[in-house]
Amino acid sequence: MSYSVEIITPVEKDLLVDTFSKTFLYERKAEIHGACIKLLTNVKQFYEMWTENFKPISEEIRPHGRLFVINSEKENLKVKYEPISKTLIILDCDYYGLVKSLALSLTSDFFEEYHSEHRRYSVHGSLVDRQGRGLVIVGPPGSGKTTLTYGLLTNIMYNYVADDWFFVRIMGKDLIGYASEKNSYIREDLASNWPTFKKRLEDIIVDSKGRAVANVHLLFGEHRIRESTHIKAVILLQRNKNIPKTFSELDPETALNYLVENQFFNPHQLVRDERKTSLRKQFFKEVFELVPVYLLNTIETPESSLNHILSIEV
Repeated sequence: MSYSVEIITPVEKDLLVDTFSKTFLYERKAEIHGACIKLLTNVKQFYEMWTENFKPISEEIRPHGRLFVINSEKENLKVKYEPISKTLIILDCDYYGLVKSLALSLTSDFFEEYHSEHRRYSVHGSLVDRQGRGLVIVGPPGSGKTTLTYGLLTNIMYNYVADDWFFVRIMGKDLIGYASEKNSYIREDLASNWPTFKKRLEDIIVDSKGRAVANVHLLFGEHRIRESTHIKAVILLQRNKNIPKTFSELDPETALNYLVENQFFNPHQLVRDERKTSLRKQFFKEVFELVPVYLLNTIETPESSLNHILSIEV
């Protein structure tokens, strides 16, 4: 979904929020990696999916960020952001996936500005665990990130942490990856590549984009859900038939350049100025210096690509 983010002033934000005051809004706060993010929306389905998607938090806690999602059916999609108060306004959106992604981006922006001994960063990618050792998969849309993530999860040795977005703390030489969501927002056709999931997805209710929030505890089993893991390897994806090589290890500089050239494979960054880009580059530079990074060209079958990943010792 193509959109741009308009940065607005506090005065512009106040005027917009005032126009919503007479609109009935569903409200729900969520705990996203320790941050409190509040949703206010007039779309009942978004409220219900948000409730299933994110962990709840006490209504007494003051939000670190607010997300207004207002549909009037009179305008095209608009996204406006006031970064001082961390207020994000989405107008006329027909896709919950964008709401979810921008909520995570809002949380990420908050953490990038929150100074602590171990600052949190976000990664738009998936994270699976094997006996306490984490494997990251990052890539552009359509490169097979979701397919390969769930392919790994057909193997009972691998555990679910996150399939779309997660948070990272750098603690000395350790990289700790943390889950971002309570349940997963997945594609209805997931079982087309991995039939083992077909029966478990029979009762999900899909939205207009063929996606649904699925209970990961039912999908994988309670014992295969992890809240965190120690990251030990990163796989960057590409899909380019003009490049015959399918799998190779990258040096940190090459890996970083590939990520930066592709906007960190994150289309939902709210602020993209020079300072923010520098913060993100420094974070990934440290990551790639701490763990091995691989490039996987997913021009083969999902099974073949999966075998390359399984060859990595994590």
